Amino acid sequence: MQIFNKFLRFSKLYIIFSYIVLFLIIFSTSYLHANSFKVSNIEISSSFELNFQKNTVIDDGFKTSFNNLLSMITTTTDKKKIKNTPIIKIKEMIDSFTISKEKFVDNEYIAILETTFNKKKVLKFLENKNIFPSAPIKNKVLLIPVLFDTEKERVDLYDDNPFYNKWNNEKNNFQLLEYFLPSQDLDDLNNIQEEINNIEVYDFNRLVKKYDIKDHIILIVYKTKNEIKILSKINLDNSTKLVNKTYSEINLQNEINIEKLIIDLKDDYENQWKKNNEINTSIKLPITISLDSKDYKRISKIKKVLANMDLISEFYTLKFDNQNFQIRIIYNGSPKLFLSDMRKQNFDLVMTDNVWVVK
Repeated sequence: MQIFNKFLRFSKLYIIFSYIVLFLIIFSTSYLHANSFKVSNIEISSSFELNFQKNTVIDDGFKTSFNNLLSMITTTTDKKKIKNTPIIKIKEMIDSFTISKEKFVDNEYIAILETTFNKKKVLKFLENKNIFPSAPIKNKVLLIPVLFDTEKERVDLYDDNPFYNKWNNEKNNFQLLEYFLPSQDLDDLNNIQEEINNIEVYDFNRLVKKYDIKDHIILIVYKTKNEIKILSKINLDNSTKLVNKTYSEINLQNEINIEKLIIDLKDDYENQWKKNNEINTSIKLPITISLDSKDYKRISKIKKVLANMDLISEFYTLKFDNQNFQIRIIYNGSPKLFLSDMRKQNFDLVMTDNVWVVK
Protein backbone atom coordinates (compact mmCIF):
# COMPACT_ATOMS: atom_id res chain seq x y z
CA MET A 1 0.00 0.00 0.00
CA GLN A 2 2.84 2.36 0.92
CA ILE A 3 4.51 1.60 -2.36
CA PHE A 4 1.26 2.38 -4.19
CA ASN A 5 0.87 5.71 -2.34
CA LYS A 6 4.45 6.63 -3.19
CA PHE A 7 3.74 5.79 -6.80
CA LEU A 8 0.70 8.06 -6.76
CA ARG A 9 2.72 10.91 -5.27
CA PHE A 10 5.46 10.47 -7.85
CA SER A 11 2.83 10.31 -10.59
CA LYS A 12 1.32 13.60 -9.45
CA LEU A 13 4.74 15.20 -9.23
CA TYR A 14 5.54 13.95 -12.73
CA ILE A 15 2.29 15.39 -14.08
CA ILE A 16 2.96 18.74 -12.43
CA PHE A 17 6.56 18.72 -13.69
CA SER A 18 5.41 17.84 -17.21
CA TYR A 19 2.81 20.60 -17.04
CA ILE A 20 5.46 23.14 -16.07
CA VAL A 21 7.85 21.94 -18.78
CA LEU A 22 5.09 22.17 -21.38
CA PHE A 23 4.28 25.67 -20.16
CA LEU A 24 7.93 26.71 -20.50
CA ILE A 25 8.15 25.23 -23.99
CA ILE A 26 5.05 27.06 -25.14
CA PHE A 27 5.80 30.41 -23.53
CA SER A 28 9.56 30.70 -23.83
CA THR A 29 9.49 31.50 -27.57
CA SER A 30 11.23 34.79 -28.32
CA TYR A 31 9.30 36.97 -30.75
CA LEU A 32 12.20 39.18 -31.74
CA HIS A 33 10.50 40.28 -34.94
CA ALA A 34 7.69 41.86 -32.92
CA ASN A 35 10.13 43.84 -30.75
CA SER A 36 12.13 45.24 -33.62
CA PHE A 37 12.05 47.16 -36.88
CA LYS A 38 14.07 45.48 -39.62
CA VAL A 39 15.35 47.48 -42.60
CA SER A 40 16.70 45.27 -45.38
CA ASN A 41 18.36 45.50 -48.80
CA ILE A 42 20.27 48.72 -48.22
CA GLU A 43 23.18 48.92 -50.65
CA ILE A 44 26.34 50.47 -49.22
CA SER A 45 29.31 51.43 -51.37
CA SER A 46 32.51 53.46 -51.42
CA SER A 47 35.61 53.92 -53.53
CA PHE A 48 38.31 51.48 -52.43
CA GLU A 49 41.21 53.88 -51.93
CA LEU A 50 44.05 54.28 -49.43
CA ASN A 51 41.81 56.13 -46.97
CA PHE A 52 39.00 53.54 -47.25
CA GLN A 53 37.26 53.06 -43.90
CA LYS A 54 34.74 50.23 -43.79
CA ASN A 55 33.22 51.50 -40.53
CA THR A 56 32.47 54.84 -42.17
CA VAL A 57 30.69 53.08 -45.03
CA ILE A 58 28.63 51.04 -42.56
CA ASP A 59 27.76 54.19 -40.58
CA ASP A 60 26.46 55.78 -43.78
CA GLY A 61 24.36 52.65 -44.28
CA PHE A 62 22.96 53.00 -40.76
CA LYS A 63 21.94 56.58 -41.55
CA THR A 64 20.18 55.47 -44.74
CA SER A 65 18.47 52.60 -42.91
CA PHE A 66 17.27 54.92 -40.14
CA ASN A 67 16.03 57.41 -42.73
CA ASN A 68 14.06 54.64 -44.47
CA LEU A 69 12.61 53.50 -41.16
CA LEU A 70 11.46 57.04 -40.36
CA SER A 71 9.91 57.26 -43.83
CA MET A 72 7.78 54.23 -42.92
CA ILE A 73 6.63 55.24 -39.44
CA THR A 74 6.52 59.05 -39.45
CA THR A 75 4.89 61.71 -41.60
CA THR A 76 7.04 63.89 -43.83
CA THR A 77 6.56 66.85 -41.45
CA ASP A 78 7.67 64.90 -38.37
CA LYS A 79 10.55 63.32 -40.23
CA LYS A 80 12.04 66.74 -40.96
CA LYS A 81 12.23 67.44 -37.21
CA ILE A 82 14.71 64.60 -36.68
CA LYS A 83 16.49 64.41 -40.03
CA ASN A 84 19.84 65.36 -38.46
CA THR A 85 19.89 62.66 -35.79
CA PRO A 86 23.57 62.00 -34.87
CA ILE A 87 25.01 58.62 -35.85
CA ILE A 88 25.88 57.89 -32.21
CA LYS A 89 22.18 58.20 -31.31
CA ILE A 90 21.16 56.01 -34.24
CA LYS A 91 23.61 53.31 -33.13
CA GLU A 92 22.06 53.28 -29.65
CA MET A 93 18.80 52.10 -31.23
CA ILE A 94 20.38 49.26 -33.24
CA ASP A 95 20.14 45.71 -31.91
CA SER A 96 22.07 43.98 -34.69
CA PHE A 97 23.09 44.18 -38.34
CA THR A 98 24.34 41.89 -41.06
CA ILE A 99 26.46 42.55 -44.14
CA SER A 100 26.14 40.29 -47.16
CA LYS A 101 27.11 40.08 -50.83
CA GLU A 102 30.37 41.95 -50.30
CA LYS A 103 32.34 42.53 -53.48
CA PHE A 104 34.87 44.81 -55.13
CA VAL A 105 34.05 46.09 -58.61
CA ASP A 106 36.30 48.57 -60.43
CA ASN A 107 37.97 49.66 -57.18
CA GLU A 108 34.63 50.13 -55.48
CA TYR A 109 33.45 48.30 -52.37
CA ILE A 110 29.78 47.22 -52.56
CA ALA A 111 27.67 45.29 -50.03
CA ILE A 112 24.11 44.81 -48.79
CA LEU A 113 23.21 45.93 -45.25
CA GLU A 114 20.35 44.69 -43.07
CA THR A 115 19.77 46.56 -39.80
CA THR A 116 17.54 45.57 -36.89
CA PHE A 117 16.39 48.49 -34.74
CA ASN A 118 15.10 48.03 -31.20
CA LYS A 119 11.42 48.91 -31.39
CA LYS A 120 11.07 50.17 -27.81
CA LYS A 121 14.13 52.40 -28.12
CA VAL A 122 12.90 53.87 -31.42
CA LEU A 123 9.42 54.56 -30.04
CA LYS A 124 10.90 56.11 -26.90
CA PHE A 125 13.19 58.30 -29.01
CA LEU A 126 10.20 59.55 -31.02
CA GLU A 127 8.11 60.05 -27.87
CA ASN A 128 10.86 62.26 -26.41
CA LYS A 129 10.68 64.33 -29.60
CA ASN A 130 6.86 64.65 -29.20
CA ILE A 131 6.33 62.58 -32.33
CA PHE A 132 3.62 59.94 -32.53
CA PRO A 133 4.80 57.16 -34.88
CA SER A 134 2.55 55.03 -37.05
CA ALA A 135 2.21 51.29 -37.34
CA PRO A 136 4.03 50.28 -40.56
CA ILE A 137 1.02 48.53 -42.09
CA LYS A 138 1.10 47.78 -45.81
CA ASN A 139 -2.08 48.39 -47.80
CA LYS A 140 -3.40 47.91 -51.33
CA VAL A 141 -5.14 50.90 -52.90
CA LEU A 142 -7.05 51.40 -56.13
CA LEU A 143 -5.98 54.69 -57.72
CA ILE A 144 -8.24 56.27 -60.34
CA PRO A 145 -6.43 59.22 -61.95
CA VAL A 146 -8.64 61.53 -64.02
CA LEU A 147 -6.99 64.23 -66.13
CA PHE A 148 -9.32 67.05 -67.20
CA ASP A 149 -7.95 69.42 -69.83
CA THR A 150 -10.07 72.55 -69.25
CA GLU A 151 -9.06 74.21 -72.50
CA LYS A 152 -9.92 71.22 -74.68
CA GLU A 153 -12.77 70.12 -72.37
CA ARG A 154 -11.51 66.58 -72.57
CA VAL A 155 -11.06 63.81 -70.03
CA ASP A 156 -8.10 61.43 -70.19
CA LEU A 157 -8.07 58.27 -68.11
CA TYR A 158 -5.53 56.09 -69.83
CA ASP A 159 -2.96 56.50 -72.63
CA ASP A 160 -2.83 60.30 -72.70
CA ASN A 161 -2.82 60.56 -68.93
CA PRO A 162 0.76 60.78 -67.55
CA PHE A 163 -0.45 59.97 -64.04
CA TYR A 164 -1.88 56.69 -65.28
CA ASN A 165 1.22 55.87 -67.31
CA LYS A 166 3.91 56.82 -64.81
CA TRP A 167 2.38 56.37 -61.35
CA ASN A 168 4.00 53.02 -60.66
CA ASN A 169 7.29 53.65 -62.43
CA GLU A 170 9.14 53.98 -59.13
CA LYS A 171 8.49 52.18 -55.86
CA ASN A 172 10.48 52.58 -52.65
CA ASN A 173 10.65 49.85 -50.01
CA PHE A 174 9.61 52.26 -47.27
CA GLN A 175 6.32 53.15 -48.98
CA LEU A 176 3.34 51.45 -47.34
CA LEU A 177 0.74 51.91 -50.08
CA GLU A 178 0.74 49.62 -53.10
CA TYR A 179 -1.23 51.12 -55.99
CA PHE A 180 -3.40 49.34 -58.52
CA LEU A 181 -4.69 51.17 -61.58
CA PRO A 182 -7.95 50.38 -63.39
CA SER A 183 -7.87 48.42 -66.61
CA GLN A 184 -8.58 50.38 -69.77
CA ASP A 185 -12.33 50.35 -70.34
CA LEU A 186 -13.86 52.70 -72.93
CA ASP A 187 -17.27 52.51 -71.25
CA ASP A 188 -15.82 53.95 -68.06
CA LEU A 189 -14.12 56.70 -70.04
CA ASN A 190 -17.34 57.58 -71.88
CA ASN A 191 -19.37 57.62 -68.66
CA ILE A 192 -16.96 60.04 -67.04
CA GLN A 193 -16.73 62.16 -70.20
CA GLU A 194 -20.51 62.60 -70.13
CA GLU A 195 -20.26 64.01 -66.61
CA ILE A 196 -17.35 66.30 -67.37
CA ASN A 197 -19.07 69.35 -65.87
CA ASN A 198 -19.92 67.50 -62.66
CA ILE A 199 -16.74 65.53 -62.27
CA GLU A 200 -16.18 66.54 -58.62
CA VAL A 201 -19.50 65.02 -57.56
CA TYR A 202 -19.44 62.11 -59.99
CA ASP A 203 -20.14 58.78 -58.31
CA PHE A 204 -17.11 56.55 -58.95
CA ASN A 205 -18.54 53.66 -56.93
CA ARG A 206 -19.61 51.73 -60.00
CA LEU A 207 -16.03 51.83 -61.27
CA VAL A 208 -14.55 51.07 -57.83
CA LYS A 209 -16.80 48.03 -57.29
CA LYS A 210 -15.33 46.33 -60.35
CA TYR A 211 -12.17 45.72 -58.33
CA ASP A 212 -11.82 43.65 -55.19
CA ILE A 213 -9.88 46.34 -53.34
CA LYS A 214 -11.28 47.90 -50.19
CA ASP A 215 -9.53 51.29 -50.25
CA HIS A 216 -9.35 53.72 -53.14
CA ILE A 217 -8.21 57.20 -54.13
CA ILE A 218 -9.85 59.36 -56.80
CA LEU A 219 -7.26 61.73 -58.24
CA ILE A 220 -8.82 64.53 -60.31
CA VAL A 221 -6.29 66.75 -62.12
CA TYR A 222 -7.44 70.00 -63.74
CA LYS A 223 -5.03 71.18 -66.40
CA THR A 224 -5.31 74.90 -67.19
CA LYS A 225 -3.06 77.17 -69.20
CA ASN A 226 -0.94 78.38 -66.28
CA GLU A 227 -1.43 75.92 -63.45
CA ILE A 228 -2.47 72.48 -62.32
CA LYS A 229 -5.24 72.06 -59.76
CA ILE A 230 -5.64 68.73 -58.03
CA LEU A 231 -8.46 67.27 -55.97
CA SER A 232 -7.74 64.01 -54.14
CA LYS A 233 -10.59 62.00 -52.65
CA ILE A 234 -8.77 59.70 -50.25
CA ASN A 235 -10.84 56.75 -49.04
CA LEU A 236 -8.84 54.71 -46.53
CA ASP A 237 -10.09 52.52 -43.67
CA ASN A 238 -13.72 53.61 -44.13
CA SER A 239 -12.82 57.29 -43.77
CA THR A 240 -12.79 59.91 -46.52
CA LYS A 241 -10.60 62.99 -46.77
CA LEU A 242 -10.56 65.65 -49.49
CA VAL A 243 -7.27 67.35 -50.32
CA ASN A 244 -6.97 70.31 -52.72
CA LYS A 245 -3.62 71.45 -54.09
CA THR A 246 -2.51 73.92 -56.75
CA TYR A 247 0.77 73.84 -58.67
CA SER A 248 2.05 76.63 -60.89
CA GLU A 249 4.56 76.42 -63.73
CA ILE A 250 4.06 72.69 -64.17
CA ASN A 251 4.49 71.16 -67.60
CA LEU A 252 2.82 67.75 -67.80
CA GLN A 253 4.95 66.93 -70.83
CA ASN A 254 8.09 67.29 -68.74
CA GLU A 255 9.28 64.01 -67.21
CA ILE A 256 10.92 65.67 -64.19
CA ASN A 257 7.83 67.76 -63.45
CA ILE A 258 5.61 64.69 -63.54
CA GLU A 259 7.97 62.68 -61.31
CA LYS A 260 8.08 65.46 -58.68
CA LEU A 261 4.31 65.84 -58.78
CA ILE A 262 3.73 62.11 -58.32
CA ILE A 263 6.22 61.97 -55.43
CA ASP A 264 4.44 64.87 -53.72
CA LEU A 265 1.02 63.24 -54.12
CA LYS A 266 2.30 59.89 -52.89
CA ASP A 267 3.67 61.66 -49.80
CA ASP A 268 0.22 63.12 -49.14
CA TYR A 269 -1.43 59.71 -49.39
CA GLU A 270 1.24 58.01 -47.27
CA ASN A 271 0.85 60.71 -44.60
CA GLN A 272 -2.90 60.22 -44.49
CA TRP A 273 -2.50 56.44 -44.16
CA LYS A 274 0.03 56.93 -41.34
CA LYS A 275 -2.33 59.26 -39.49
CA ASN A 276 -4.99 56.56 -39.67
CA ASN A 277 -2.55 54.13 -37.99
CA GLU A 278 -0.96 56.47 -35.49
CA ILE A 279 0.39 54.95 -32.28
CA ASN A 280 -0.34 57.27 -29.37
CA THR A 281 2.45 56.25 -27.01
CA SER A 282 1.10 58.62 -24.34
CA ILE A 283 -1.89 56.27 -23.92
CA LYS A 284 -0.91 53.32 -21.74
CA LEU A 285 -4.10 51.34 -21.19
CA PRO A 286 -3.70 48.28 -18.90
CA ILE A 287 -5.80 45.32 -20.08
CA THR A 288 -6.07 41.86 -18.55
CA ILE A 289 -7.24 38.91 -20.62
CA SER A 290 -7.89 35.39 -19.38
CA LEU A 291 -7.94 31.99 -21.07
CA ASP A 292 -8.38 28.38 -20.05
CA SER A 293 -4.90 27.36 -18.85
CA LYS A 294 -5.34 23.89 -20.35
CA ASP A 295 -5.88 25.24 -23.86
CA TYR A 296 -2.20 25.36 -24.81
CA LYS A 297 -2.71 25.87 -28.54
CA ARG A 298 -5.04 28.83 -28.01
CA ILE A 299 -2.69 30.44 -25.51
CA SER A 300 0.25 29.99 -27.87
CA LYS A 301 -1.77 31.50 -30.72
CA ILE A 302 -2.90 34.54 -28.74
CA LYS A 303 0.66 35.20 -27.63
CA LYS A 304 1.80 35.28 -31.25
CA VAL A 305 -1.08 37.62 -32.11
CA LEU A 306 -0.24 40.00 -29.26
CA ALA A 307 3.45 39.97 -30.21
CA ASN A 308 2.56 41.24 -33.68
CA MET A 309 0.08 43.96 -32.69
CA ASP A 310 1.77 47.33 -33.14
CA LEU A 311 -0.39 49.13 -30.57
CA ILE A 312 0.77 46.80 -27.79
CA SER A 313 3.83 48.23 -26.08
CA GLU A 314 4.30 45.19 -23.85
CA PHE A 315 2.58 42.13 -22.39
CA TYR A 316 3.47 39.54 -19.79
CA THR A 317 2.04 36.59 -17.86
CA LEU A 318 0.07 37.88 -14.86
CA LYS A 319 -1.32 34.64 -13.46
CA PHE A 320 -1.08 30.94 -14.19
CA ASP A 321 -2.85 28.15 -12.31
CA ASN A 322 -4.75 24.97 -13.11
CA GLN A 323 -7.78 26.94 -14.34
CA ASN A 324 -6.76 30.32 -15.72
CA PHE A 325 -3.95 31.81 -17.72
CA GLN A 326 -3.99 35.61 -17.48
CA ILE A 327 -2.01 38.09 -19.56
CA ARG A 328 -1.50 41.76 -18.69
CA ILE A 329 -1.27 44.04 -21.73
CA ILE A 330 -0.21 47.68 -22.03
CA TYR A 331 -2.12 49.04 -25.03
CA ASN A 332 -1.53 52.35 -26.84
CA GLY A 333 -5.17 52.84 -27.80
CA SER A 334 -8.79 52.64 -26.70
CA PRO A 335 -10.61 49.51 -25.44
CA LYS A 336 -12.88 49.71 -28.49
CA LEU A 337 -9.89 49.62 -30.84
CA PHE A 338 -8.35 46.73 -28.89
CA LEU A 339 -11.54 44.66 -29.18
CA SER A 340 -11.68 45.45 -32.89
CA ASP A 341 -8.06 44.31 -33.35
CA MET A 342 -8.78 41.07 -31.49
CA ARG A 343 -11.92 40.36 -33.52
CA LYS A 344 -9.86 40.69 -36.70
CA GLN A 345 -7.73 37.84 -35.33
CA ASN A 346 -10.85 35.74 -34.56
CA PHE A 347 -10.75 36.29 -30.79
CA ASP A 348 -14.02 37.28 -29.07
CA LEU A 349 -13.74 38.68 -25.55
CA VAL A 350 -16.31 39.18 -22.78
CA MET A 351 -15.79 41.39 -19.72
CA THR A 352 -16.09 39.59 -16.37
CA ASP A 353 -14.94 41.25 -13.12
CA ASN A 354 -12.69 43.72 -14.97
CA VAL A 355 -11.04 40.89 -16.90
CA TRP A 356 -11.53 40.21 -20.60
CA VAL A 357 -12.26 36.51 -20.94
CA VAL A 358 -11.49 34.89 -24.29
CA LYS A 359 -14.53 32.90 -25.42
